[in-house]
Amino acid sequence: MLFNSVQFLVFLVAALGLYWVLKHRAQNFLLLAASYVFYGAWNWKFLGLIVLTTLADFSAALVIANTDRQSRRKLALVAAITVNLGVLGFFKYYNFFIEDVFVFLKLLGIPYTPLVLQIVLPVGISFYTFQSMSYTIDTYRGDVTPTEKFFDYALYVAFFPQLIAGPIERAGHLLKQIQTPRTVSVERINEGVLLIALGLFKKVAVADHLAQYVDTAFDRQTGWKLLIALYFFAFQIYCDFSGYSDIARGCAKLFGIDLRLNFNRPYFARNLTEFWRRWHISLSTWFRDYVYRPLGGKHARGWRPYRNLMLVFLLSGLWHGAAWTFVIWGAIHGVILACEKALSGWRSEAPRHAPRHGLNPRNVLAVLVTFHIVCAAWVFFRAGSLERALNFFARLVEPATIPFSGLMVFVHAIGALALLLLWEAFEERWRGLIARPAVAVPAYAVFLIFTLAWGQLNGGQFIYFQF
Repeated sequence: MLFNSVQFLVFLVAALGLYWVLKHRAQNFLLLAASYVFYGAWNWKFLGLIVLTTLADFSAALVIANTDRQSRRKLALVAAITVNLGVLGFFKYYNFFIEDVFVFLKLLGIPYTPLVLQIVLPVGISFYTFQSMSYTIDTYRGDVTPTEKFFDYALYVAFFPQLIAGPIERAGHLLKQIQTPRTVSVERINEGVLLIALGLFKKVAVADHLAQYVDTAFDRQTGWKLLIALYFFAFQIYCDFSGYSDIARGCAKLFGIDLRLNFNRPYFARNLTEFWRRWHISLSTWFRDYVYRPLGGKHARGWRPYRNLMLVFLLSGLWHGAAWTFVIWGAIHGVILACEKALSGWRSEAPRHAPRHGLNPRNVLAVLVTFHIVCAAWVFFRAGSLERALNFFARLVEPATIPFSGLMVFVHAIGALALLLLWEAFEERWRGLIARPAVAVPAYAVFLIFTLAWGQLNGGQFIYFQF
């Protein structure tokens, strides 16, 4: 069930109609049932995996909280992490590692026939596995008190607006809201509808149009026309993923629940450190809190801070997909971030004062350089193989000779992208204007008109569904 579909609109309206007339406990049961229906509409057979993950972390957290024996606490933590990573590893990485073992043994001259399985990757497994696993780790650290209400925890894992592609929530934020009676104000509804409208515009009017050009040009075009395709892909993946996050946050607000911000205008970042504070924030902070800092973070001795940083981004690349191109993508970010840290002297990860982003030449140049570094890494992210990535760079320096195909698609994509950049450049002012009741409804109508004029519902799947 896709956010950009009429089916989901009917589902959402029906769930809201029932939700607003129920009391707190009944609301939670309704949301849990709706979440399982939402996920089961894709493939009901994989509901068992969500239930398994839920049971593993719910049980482990209770054992950790109710025993003083450190050995039992560690055993419960290790058992839960093993279940989580075991399920994720089998469905996402089994064939990847089996094939690599085959190549390695073949180089050594050892006969080996790999057992390749036809495995379907369960949608959203990377997201809800990390979310559920963080609960057990936080309980072990003493950061959260585990709930004894299984269905509340099950809703925390499966809450449908963010189940498939995040944001990756923490128990201290989302579970706390699930356990507390909620109210829905006019302001919250207004903000929710705005986020849904904005998210649909990003996905339907911008990302889907950019995709039409990118899908054609990435493997055919050369020169500056291929460079345009790369720029378009950078905005396609941003609008596709941040559009999903906006819709998720908007839907949650209609149920009285706040989800964390996942994107904060990342292409305005002046360096990669800032980029990763703005892009997929819930994933970058997850790796920071559960991998980087436990390894010692920037306070480790000698070369270890750089090792920790590289490990985080190699794992981040592997999290995105079972392919060496994703690992290379992560390595590129890791190496450049390590260089930035070396030059900056490992200053504070969270500056006390927000940086000034005036339109002076230095800031503009920094933004442009950072954007092009990110774009160069996106080549490996999208290519699918190292050979195709290298071929892309080779064609990039060739003359542009192949004619444009789909000129109107190109024009529509440029127009929609220009409107989006206009929104993001002055977002605070637009939001302040739309907050006025007299302006809100006409503004939503404009969003809807542009969305339907430049795209269509029931369109393409979101990119991050494959992760």
